[in-house]
Amino acid sequence: MHRPASYQESLSQQNQMRWIVCGLLFLATTINYMDRSVFSLIEPKLHELPFMGWNPADPAHKVFNDNFGDVLIFFQIAYGVGLLVSGRIIDRLGTKVGYALAIVIWALSSMSHAFVGSVAGFCVARFMLGLGESGNFPAALKATSEWFPQSERALATGIWNSGANVSAIVAPLLIPYVVARYGWHAAFITTGSFGIVWLVLWLLFPYDKLRRGATATQQQLQLPVRNAGLQPERIPLGYILRERGTWAFAVGKFLTDPIWWFYLFWLPKYFHENYGLSLNELYKPLIVVYLSSSVGSIVAGYLPGRFMRSGMTVNRARKLAMLICACCVLPVAAVPYMASHHLGMWPTIALFSLAAAAHQGWSANLMTTPSDVVPSTAVSTVVGVGGAFGAIGGALFTAVVKKNISTHPLVLFLFAACAYVLSLLIIQALVPRLGQPSPEFEADADVLP
Repeated sequence: MHRPASYQESLSQQNQMRWIVCGLLFLATTINYMDRSVFSLIEPKLHELPFMGWNPADPAHKVFNDNFGDVLIFFQIAYGVGLLVSGRIIDRLGTKVGYALAIVIWALSSMSHAFVGSVAGFCVARFMLGLGESGNFPAALKATSEWFPQSERALATGIWNSGANVSAIVAPLLIPYVVARYGWHAAFITTGSFGIVWLVLWLLFPYDKLRRGATATQQQLQLPVRNAGLQPERIPLGYILRERGTWAFAVGKFLTDPIWWFYLFWLPKYFHENYGLSLNELYKPLIVVYLSSSVGSIVAGYLPGRFMRSGMTVNRARKLAMLICACCVLPVAAVPYMASHHLGMWPTIALFSLAAAAHQGWSANLMTTPSDVVPSTAVSTVVGVGGAFGAIGGALFTAVVKKNISTHPLVLFLFAACAYVLSLLIIQALVPRLGQPSPEFEADADVLP
C-alpha cells in the first residue's frame, strides 16, 4: 500500500527524534544518580561534621555508621513511597508534564542539602530528594514505550540507564574538585543546578507532537482492557494490580535493586575502609566499575533485539538475556575472600565490574517488561509499584548491611550473587509468556470489575 509523502516524512522525523528522546532520558538519569551519590562521595568530609558522630577512638565508628545509614534509609523510604504515587501521577498527567514536575522537586531538594546542619536536616533533605527522584524511572520507561518499538526498548533502556554509570564516573571526578575548591555545600548546589538546565531542554522539546502511535503489541495488550469495558487511557489501579506481570516486575525489583543500592552507596566506603583509599583516590576503582557497567547495560540491552531478529519470541529473547546477566553476577560472591586473603585491590575491582555490568544489563531488560505486559498508558504505574518494592528491598538491605558489612560480609555477597537467578525463576513462574496478556485476563476480561 502506497503511503502519502506526508506520512513517510512524519515517520522519518519520528524515527530520528526518538534518539533525541533517548539522549534526554540519558541526561536526566545521569543527573538523577549524580544527585543521589553526592552524599556518599563526600563521606570522608562528613567525619569533620561534629553532629555526624565520627569518633576516631571508636574503631567500629558505630554512631557515625548508624547516622550515615539512617540518612540513606530516609532517602530509600521516600523513594519507595514516591514511586507508588509518582507512577500513577505520570500516567495521569502524561510523560512530559510528569517528568518536569519530578525534576523540579529533586533539583531543589538536592540544593537544600547545602543548608542543613544536623543529621535530622540531612534526613529531611534526603527524604524530599527521594520523593522527587522517584519520578525518573516511571517517566523514562513510559517515554521508551511511547517512542520505541518492542525490539528496541531494551537497547534504548540500556543506553539511557547507562547514565547511572556515567554519573558514577563523572561524579568522583567532579565532586572532589568542587569540594576542594568551594566546600561540601557547593557539591549539592552544583549537581542540583544541572536538573534546572535539563528542565529547560525538556520543556522546549515538542514531545507530544512527534511521539509514535501505539504499536501492534500495545494494541494487543489493550484488547482485554477494552473487552472489560474500560478505556486504555484510564486503566483502574485494581486492574493493574491483578496483572501477574506487575508482581513479576515487583519481585524482580525487590530482590535485585538492593544490590545496586549496595554498590552505589557502599562501594566508596568499602574501598576506603578495606584499601585505605582517600576521597581523591576513589575515582580510580569507581571509574573502572561503572564504565564496565555502562558497557554491560548497552550490550545486554542489544541482545534481545538481536535474538528477536534471529527468530526468537519476545519472551524467550528477554529471558535469555536476563539469564546471561544473572550468571555473570555469580562470581561477586568471592569478593570477601579477596579482601580477607589480601589478594589485591584490582582482582576485587574486576569482580565488582563484572557484577555491576551484569546488573545494569539485567535492569535494561527487567525494566522493559512492564511494556510487555500492560498498555503504555499503565506503564508508569507498574514501574512505580515495582520501583517501590525495589526501594523497600533497598532500605531493608541497607539496614542489614550497615550492621553486618564488617562482621558478615560473606553472607551479604552471597545474597548479592544469587538474587538474580532467584528473581528470574520467580518471574518465569509468574509470567511464562512475556509480550502477551495474562491468560486469566483473556479468559475473564468480560467480568472484570
